[in-house]
Amino acid sequence: MVTAVTACGGSNDHKPTAVTGTILQEAQSKGFNALAAAVEKAGLSNTLNNTSAQLTVFAPTDQAFNELATKLGLTNGTALVNALTSQQLQSILTYHVLGSKKTAADLIAGGSSQATQYVYNSTNATLKLTTTSGVKITDAILTDAMVTTADVAASNGVIHVVDKVLVPPGVLNIVQTAQANPIFSSLVNAVVATNLQGTLSGAGPFTVFAPTNTAFAAAPTGLSTAQLTTVLTYHVLAGQVLSNGIPFGTKINTVATGKTITINSTNPPSITDSTVVAAKIVAVDVRASNGVIHVIDKVLIPTLP
Repeated sequence: MVTAVTACGGSNDHKPTAVTGTILQEAQSKGFNALAAAVEKAGLSNTLNNTSAQLTVFAPTDQAFNELATKLGLTNGTALVNALTSQQLQSILTYHVLGSKKTAADLIAGGSSQATQYVYNSTNATLKLTTTSGVKITDAILTDAMVTTADVAASNGVIHVVDKVLVPPGVLNIVQTAQANPIFSSLVNAVVATNLQGTLSGAGPFTVFAPTNTAFAAAPTGLSTAQLTTVLTYHVLAGQVLSNGIPFGTKINTVATGKTITINSTNPPSITDSTVVAAKIVAVDVRASNGVIHVIDKVLIPTLP
C-alpha cells in the first residue's frame, strides 16, 4: 500500500535530489497558484516558510480551487480567494495542515483520524482518512478528496497533493455548505427556486434537515412555488439543535407556520412527518457558520393545502 500511494507522484527510480525549498516555496514552484494566493491573504506565509517546523500540508490544486469556486457560484479559484475573508481562508488552510511531518506511510499507519491545525470550539478539528485504496480524506461537510501525489518533500515537512479543497466545520454558511456537496444539488435548486437562499445564508442560527438528491428523486412533483416553500421551510428549525440535544418524542415546531415534526429515538433516528414513512437521519452535525445540517434520506412532507 505504501508503495502504491507513494507511486502516485511518479517514478522513484531516479536518485533523490536535495530539497532546499520550504513547503510554500515548493508549492509556488510547482504551480499551486491559488493555494499560494490564499496563503498570502490568510497571513500564513511565515508559517509555511518556517524552517524550524516540520509540517504536513494537503495541497489542493488550482483545479480543486476552481471546482469549489464554481460550486459557490464564482468564476474560478482566484475569485474564490478574493471573495473569502482572510479569516475564512486561514480557517480553511489550517484545516489542510497537520502539526507534524507525516509521510504516506505514516498516514496509513496512523489510523482513521488526523488532528489538523484548525481549532474549532476549542478543539483541533479532525480529518477522516481511509487508506484501503490510496489515501481518501473526508472533510467536515462529508465530501471526499483523494491524495493524487504523495510525499512531495520540503525542507520543513511534506506535501500531499489533493484533488479537492477540504472544507472545515463552521466556515461556510448553510447554503454554501449545501452548494459545496454535490449530494445536495437538488436541495440547492429548490432553495433557489423558492428564493430562500438569502434567509438560509443569514445570521440564524438554523437547523436544517437536508434531503439528498436520491431523496428528492422519490419526492412528489408538480408542487406550486408556495407549496414547495412550505415543504422546504418544514425542514428548518429556528435555532441550532445538535444531535446531542434533540428532544426525542416531542412535537417540534418548524419554520413552516403551524407545522411540526417528531424525531424518534430509533437506530438510526428518524423523523415523522405527515406521511406514513419516516425519514431516517443518516448523518448528523454538519456544522455551518450559521447553524447545523443533519442529512436525511427522505423529503419531509407536511400537510399541504
